[in-house]
Amino acid sequence: MDRIDLFRIFSRVVECASFTRAADTLGIPRSSVSAAVQELEGRVGARLLHRTTRKVSPTQDGAAFYERCQRLIADVEDTENLFRQTGAEPAGRLRIDVPGRIGRLIIAPALLEFLDLHPQIDIDLGVTDRAVNLVEDSVDCVLRVGPLSDSGLIARPIGKLPLINVASPAYVERHGTPQSPDDLAGHWAVNYASPSSGRIEEWEWVEDGTLRTMPLRGRVTVNSAEAYIACCLAGLGLIQIPAYDVRRHVEAGELVEMMPRHQAEPMPMTLLYPHRQHLSRRLQVFADWLERLLRQRVAP
Repeated sequence: MDRIDLFRIFSRVVECASFTRAADTLGIPRSSVSAAVQELEGRVGARLLHRTTRKVSPTQDGAAFYERCQRLIADVEDTENLFRQTGAEPAGRLRIDVPGRIGRLIIAPALLEFLDLHPQIDIDLGVTDRAVNLVEDSVDCVLRVGPLSDSGLIARPIGKLPLINVASPAYVERHGTPQSPDDLAGHWAVNYASPSSGRIEEWEWVEDGTLRTMPLRGRVTVNSAEAYIACCLAGLGLIQIPAYDVRRHVEAGELVEMMPRHQAEPMPMTLLYPHRQHLSRRLQVFADWLERLLRQRVAP
């Protein structure tokens, strides 16, 4: 078995976190996968994988070696494609993960357009608000909304997500309409607790170029966008929410925008990849399509 084949098998094991799943996706026996990894570890003189009965994960050396493998494999694929037709259709399967509301409201309804444009690409669409480990979960890219932690992943900014302040007509009838942040002390909010940290988000607005925050009293705390919007529709308090998320409710008169001059800062949207260079053509065309879609539908 040549070195590139060994690199490919090792990379697939890392991505699948399993010898068996790697063998299934590659269409080869599990014993061949195990033998290939053992041969590779012998060649490089280092233990590359932690093996348990339940999971396989890269060692520190293995994680670094995986990154180098990705670059080498990409270089070989680029070389193999050098003399092929430049107009060849990108092909293969893409695994992506996106936030729940954007996935359901924006991406899934538009996905047929992308598949029609690229009939040889298949999509595994993960729609979740939990943190995803690209390597362990074998995901090609993830869409993140909000500030990023230093994950070591490659980030492609793809726009800003505007937020608006809204309440239901029933809330306005009962409590009145705040005209400025000075009025907020007399109002109620639906509190939103971050699903990852549990921290309750404070009310935000930008004033004279400075971001300001204050806690608002609230009798209900939620940790999902669906519950956040549902409680607002029920008249339980004010919320700050991405504009696309409640557009139809505002247009239908079910929610009312307020304090348009005192909005929170738009949230950055970022596409994250695991590798610094040599993205596959299928991932490149998907990323370009997704950026156009989000700029048109979410952050015009």
